[in-house]
Amino acid sequence: MSQTKPNLILMAEDDADDRLLMKEALVESKVKEPMRFVEDGEELMDYLLHRGKYTVLGSCPTPALILLDLNMPRKDGREALREIRAHPDLRRIPVVAFTTSKADSDVSALYDLGVNSFVPKPYTFEAIVKTIATLAHYWFGIVRLPNRN
Repeated sequence: MSQTKPNLILMAEDDADDRLLMKEALVESKVKEPMRFVEDGEELMDYLLHRGKYTVLGSCPTPALILLDLNMPRKDGREALREIRAHPDLRRIPVVAFTTSKADSDVSALYDLGVNSFVPKPYTFEAIVKTIATLAHYWFGIVRLPNRN
């Protein structure tokens, strides 16, 4: 009997307050999937490629979904998305841009880079809870995802 891997959500978010809000929203929404956080695009790529502090075997399972902020230090979300989509072992991971930007130019550019969805960050905690619950239901209850290694 095979065990199903948990559907890990990996969020790249540089703002500590937003990370805390997301942790609280995950609990409030009763989403069962675990969530881990990285603070910028460089750390995201280290996590995904098992570099730096993420080299310990088993310490960084492949995420089932990446929530990606756009404007981060060191490497922004656009650069990280470009690298993810160019890497043969990472390109199938669904990536949702989860950002305060609502600019049409960002929406178009990210879809051109291969983002799976563009979701503007809600402004209220209640709306964040609803959005997280909806995203989890869609990606883990409706969509069939490829197998992860």
